[in-house]
Amino acid sequence: MKVILLKDVENVGKMGDIKEVKDGFARNYLLPKGFALEATRSNLRTFKVLQEQQKNKREKEKNRALKLKEKIEKFKLKIKAKSGEEGKLFGAISSIDILNGLKEQGIEVKKGMIHMEDAIRSLGVHEVEMRLHPEVKAILKVEVVPESE
Repeated sequence: MKVILLKDVENVGKMGDIKEVKDGFARNYLLPKGFALEATRSNLRTFKVLQEQQKNKREKEKNRALKLKEKIEKFKLKIKAKSGEEGKLFGAISSIDILNGLKEQGIEVKKGMIHMEDAIRSLGVHEVEMRLHPEVKAILKVEVVPESE
């Protein structure tokens, strides 16, 4: 039986592939679990339309991410923190602090987009990688300045 895979199936294929599988495997596993559709003419047409819609949606998301990247890379986030004499912080600047700082500036991102190997523990300018989209990464400059008392 020919089927259209709706999801990636290990040892069978990736989403969107049209595969020939055994009838029992299709009827008892792939079709009931929603992993595949039978490859009829109407299902093929419907699937092509859905693929086109998903492609357009992914393009819009990528374009939105590219615009956000441009905005982020022109921007320098300043964060005030308490520090000691040698520029070491009392505590650390985490991704939550960066997220809150961006929100205050009107830049909406999700916590999962901010990728830091370790928290920032010193004064100065630091670069933080942001993964805005699977294909779009941006570098945010974070300047940690001493809190004036």
